[in-house]
Amino acid sequence: MQYIFNFASTKLRIKVENIAYLERLGDILEPCSNIILVGHVNPDGDSIGSVVGMAGYLEALGKGATAVVPNRYPDFLSFLDPQGQILSYADQRQEVEAALGAADLIICMDFNSLKRIDALGDAIESSSVPKVLIDHHPQPDGIFDLVYSYPRYSSTCELAYWIIRGLLRGSGLELPLHSATALYTGMMTDTNNFSNSVLPSTFRMAGELMEAGVDKEWVQKMVFGGYSQERMRLMGYMLLENMKMIPQYNAAVMVLTKEIKERFNFADGDSEGFVNLALNIRGVKVSALFTEGDEFIRVSLRSKEDFSVNSLSRAFFNGGGHERAAGGRLYIPVDEVEGYFVESLGKFVGNEK
Repeated sequence: MQYIFNFASTKLRIKVENIAYLERLGDILEPCSNIILVGHVNPDGDSIGSVVGMAGYLEALGKGATAVVPNRYPDFLSFLDPQGQILSYADQRQEVEAALGAADLIICMDFNSLKRIDALGDAIESSSVPKVLIDHHPQPDGIFDLVYSYPRYSSTCELAYWIIRGLLRGSGLELPLHSATALYTGMMTDTNNFSNSVLPSTFRMAGELMEAGVDKEWVQKMVFGGYSQERMRLMGYMLLENMKMIPQYNAAVMVLTKEIKERFNFADGDSEGFVNLALNIRGVKVSALFTEGDEFIRVSLRSKEDFSVNSLSRAFFNGGGHERAAGGRLYIPVDEVEGYFVESLGKFVGNEK
């Protein structure tokens, strides 16, 4: 039987004083000693922050915890994994499969479907151990035995924080500082430095973590001051030479091709946050970033006000996500992407009227 705790309609943060909803997770954790924590493909701050944060909590309980992601995380997040303990399935397949073989519990974080973890999803699905999902994306898969889903939360890190806080209540244990720092980082990056998807609970979380010792200035320096020279030059090029405005739909689009990647010595994570940049332009309500890969074109969509990029992505880009932040994939030639985006906007806006 699948147990689902879906907080989509709740207007308040999880009340840690009422921990009935945590009992099921506590019961599952109790006998486990080798737990796998899984993040999504192209892991961002929320993905790495949530698995590192949860791993630290589990280690404080005396549990073995191994963090796994489908491919490498961006270099600017390496301060969250100073010992290089997070395993990449793309680079360390045998180690990941050995860890999965020894696991007695799998906790998936910051993705709602095994499709979000590519080939690693097959390995997770074939495992017979219980599977828990902690996530803030809508419409979770039915494969999980226990689901904590709250799409209105700013981030999976925020959801994980309130869950951990509730589990810690009365235990005499404290959240390790490195876990607190990781959770703060994921929350900060997923809100674009507190500029979107923020609830009052988000600021309460930030304040409590700062009181616990998190140095927010240091975290910001590591995240926003840890980029390579190539990344900064790439950002300047994309804004000056690549970004196209679509005034009839209050939109902007950038297309990151393989040729541009090679020119700027692109590394995973170098385009993190690019899709948000155009939303700072007066009048722009929708921003899109298309990134050419070997097998498909990755779609990143952001919006503000009342424009649902979740609906746009589901209708035209083989994806979905949040109302103001969504993603997907395209399987067309890269030189057709801009035209397809404009055409899709026209159809979508026309249907909305």
